[in-house]
Amino acid sequence: MLKTIRFSMAKSMSADGIAEHRLGGHVPPAIRKAAAALLAVALAAGPAAAHAAYPDRPIKIVVGMAPGGTPDVIARLIGEGLSKELGQSVIVDNRPGAGGTLSARQVARAPSDGYTLLLAELPQLATAPLLFKDPGFDISKDFSPVGTVAVTPMFIVANPEKAPGLETLPAIVAKAKASPGEIKYSSSGIGSLHHLAMEVFSAREGIQLTHVPYKGAGQSVPALAAGEVDIGVAALPAVYPYVKTGKLALVASTSNQRLPLAPDVVPVSAKLPGYEFSSELGLIGPANIPRDAVARLSRALETVLGSAHVRERLQGLGSIASWSTPEACAAQLKSNIEKYADAVKLSGIQAN
Repeated sequence: MLKTIRFSMAKSMSADGIAEHRLGGHVPPAIRKAAAALLAVALAAGPAAAHAAYPDRPIKIVVGMAPGGTPDVIARLIGEGLSKELGQSVIVDNRPGAGGTLSARQVARAPSDGYTLLLAELPQLATAPLLFKDPGFDISKDFSPVGTVAVTPMFIVANPEKAPGLETLPAIVAKAKASPGEIKYSSSGIGSLHHLAMEVFSAREGIQLTHVPYKGAGQSVPALAAGEVDIGVAALPAVYPYVKTGKLALVASTSNQRLPLAPDVVPVSAKLPGYEFSSELGLIGPANIPRDAVARLSRALETVLGSAHVRERLQGLGSIASWSTPEACAAQLKSNIEKYADAVKLSGIQAN
């Protein structure tokens, strides 16, 4: 009896079986051929239908910064938008430490299923192998780029009260050439983007500045306002309260163009063509994420970053929405590796 049932079921699912059931046993050749074609399509789609479409569970975005910082705020903003687009919860997981390598290492070792992503500081990711002998990952092999998210330009800032006469780039260069090493500048730490940006600026201008590293903009900007250093480098949100009151002055942006955030501020690139040191955030995952998952994420990210609400929020954080394809993001990573290798060499930093 069991064999009969199996045979009947098999025949009913064949092209002939379907047609015979519909036509009472008589199957014209044209109908038989059409049924066979339809069955082939159905069977081909069967395995795909058997697997749930991505995503079918919550997604985690790892951030290598503590809660409250700009990358964390942007991760939550993007996560909220992705959640709406993808129909799944997006959780932000803060993993600060080790210059951002802790979070990158965690994501590099995660399953390649598209459910663990990293909102990465792309320049920081590129400099990790140059600053650490063993960062715990290979940037060229261990990640699947999804796309860029935002660009946060930085600004060279002066204290006109404590160090008058340094409110323009020509003035800084002139004084540095007249008194090498006398001008002190603050950064967010050794090997930070701020540090590398100023070392490249100094090298290209042929001047010598004295670097005073601090632990983040939360220390470096108040130090500049207090007159502990003469100039500094920081993102706009960190310095804006001081600029608004006249305590600090924006000298130049490290972007390669004038910015809507500060349209009257000249970019360094106007004096040094090709100079560009902005913080770039990108969304990446472990290597070998399925292509359909990467494509789904990329489309959702493009929609989120195209939202007027998100773009306005980003601008309020001193950032500019900057979506790119996975391929363009991969190319940017490669370009950063070459760019920052030169910058680290100029700075004289040794890997540890």
